[in-house]
Amino acid sequence: MTQTPELTTEEREGGAVFAPRFDDKGLLTAVVVDKVSKAVLVVAHMNAEALAATLETGRVHFWSRSRGRLWMKGESSGHILAVEEVRVDCDQDALLIIATPAGPTCHTGAVSCFYRSVDVGEGGHVLVKVKT
Repeated sequence: MTQTPELTTEEREGGAVFAPRFDDKGLLTAVVVDKVSKAVLVVAHMNAEALAATLETGRVHFWSRSRGRLWMKGESSGHILAVEEVRVDCDQDALLIIATPAGPTCHTGAVSCFYRSVDVGEGGHVLVKVKT
């Protein structure tokens, strides 16, 4: 990625210049949704290197905070996320990636990393698997 240009608010929010705003750790949030089902598959972080690799290869890459390295989703499982479209939010600090998954997205084997919902009951909060 090249140096992000300084833009006015109007240019950033209404212009045609792609100028992603990374946080103080050099990351931005990436939300990946399934092209067909529209389900949210995963939310992760990208640094400039991950974003560049994603745009260049058409396969979703992330920066792993726990591993401290760049990784391509599916690099070990083969369950890659093929990029169909990349959208940026209004102030360019988050991405929406529309992708076609080649198998389950979650490392648990679930289709999506969002396979449980929080049930609020009298006994407290519990997690319940979502029926797919």
